[in-house]
Amino acid sequence: MSLTEVWIVLLVGLTLCQAAPTIAPTVSPEEEDLAQGYLSQFYGDVGTSNSSVRGIVIANNSFSEDLEAMQSFFGLEVTGVLNRETLEAMKAPRCGVSDISRYGHFGGKPRWEKRLITYRITRYSPDLTQRQVDITIAQAFQLYSDVIPLDFKQIYSGNADIMILFKGGYHGDFYPFDGAGGVLAHANSPGQGQGGDTHFDDDETWTLAQRGVNLLLVAAHEFGHALGLDHSRDRRALMYPTYQYVNTHGYRLPDDDRRGVQALYGSRTPVPTTAPKPKPTPRPEPEPEPEEPTEGPDPRPNPRDEQCSRALVFDAATSIRGDLFFFKNGYYWRKSSSFNGIRFTKVRTKWPGINYVDAAFEVPQNDAAYMFEGRQYWGIKAYAKTIMPGYPKSINTLGLPSSVTKVDAAVYVPTTGKTLIFVNKQYWSYDNSRNQMDGGYPRYIYQDFPGVGSKVDAAFENYGYLYFSSGPRQSEFSLLYKRVIRVLLNYGWLNCY
Repeated sequence: MSLTEVWIVLLVGLTLCQAAPTIAPTVSPEEEDLAQGYLSQFYGDVGTSNSSVRGIVIANNSFSEDLEAMQSFFGLEVTGVLNRETLEAMKAPRCGVSDISRYGHFGGKPRWEKRLITYRITRYSPDLTQRQVDITIAQAFQLYSDVIPLDFKQIYSGNADIMILFKGGYHGDFYPFDGAGGVLAHANSPGQGQGGDTHFDDDETWTLAQRGVNLLLVAAHEFGHALGLDHSRDRRALMYPTYQYVNTHGYRLPDDDRRGVQALYGSRTPVPTTAPKPKPTPRPEPEPEPEEPTEGPDPRPNPRDEQCSRALVFDAATSIRGDLFFFKNGYYWRKSSSFNGIRFTKVRTKWPGINYVDAAFEVPQNDAAYMFEGRQYWGIKAYAKTIMPGYPKSINTLGLPSSVTKVDAAVYVPTTGKTLIFVNKQYWSYDNSRNQMDGGYPRYIYQDFPGVGSKVDAAFENYGYLYFSSGPRQSEFSLLYKRVIRVLLNYGWLNCY
């Protein structure tokens, strides 16, 4: 799939072999080179195909003819002379798709042939929280779903129609980013494989305001190309070639862009204002935590007061149907999007028979979670959060050697279908589809998870990343890039700031 979008601040590059151009005396040789590269990039005879990256072919047009085309496009005085006003337009931040093309970029050609488009963010920017990025990307897609009959859904594992990442420099395609202040982002046109994939330069400073680079505006422009939109000559349009900040409060798709995308997909049919509004589906009440029975003294201290301690160490952690559970001394903290605050409960009041949780993991597609205590483990029906029949079982039935008496941590990796089981300084890989251990294990943790350390106390998966806790320190690890993205503290998950 051809790369169809790049935002760029400054271009230097190809010099055309042709007659000397007409240049104003105030233009320096460096600026002349800049103009040569700019015109060859954006006004040369550029072609695209669906099977290769966009190539650049030096045109036979003269410098002055290309310059006139550029001046005309930007509404400048058409002189064919490289002057100061034209140079300022060339230096403005802009999109890297050529403004003329042999194939008429996007002109009603590439489009998605389905109504639900999935997207996945595989790597986030450190400039914003994951939640801020998720919300902003969703807002950018909603600008289009508000006016066309397409819906966009974020997924957190597997291949999506549109794969999104933030990364600087080389990032797996033929268009490496060039550091802060250069290329901002790029995207592919609609189609199979890498069609629609969108990359943001992580060397930029991404913000939600006027300073830095506004993520909503750039993402919305990129997604316009990912949906099949070409550039617009309307300076007020989102798809105008140069990046320009506007106030994003209450921002809606400008008329020119709305007409363009509706020409490809049609209009979203509004709900008639005279029809009675359907009653909203009542939001399910969050499942109450069980009452703690009155008992004698517990041999382990109640960790309630440790919730916001920077020294907090987890015994185990896992997700269960979208909620996060963090275990400590026979209790757990539950963090959920369905209720405010953090719930704190004793393990055995929720799951009788389980006193302490040493490790835990969830297999979402099986709607099941598993909890370890000493030499045993339990299967939990995730939808009901009840213990499955036939449990507990010995941890040795998983293929662990008899010398292992306790599991330190476990985590299921959706992209591989494997469960990683950590014991001391080593780990095993359990194949859930074959119900057996993989060969070649155990392996040392430090070899396969550089930067995490030599021991893991708790582990869980969230938004495509693995989180490994060692003491109070936690590493956010990317399996894709095999490196630690950032280092956190455990207590940060428990609404402590």
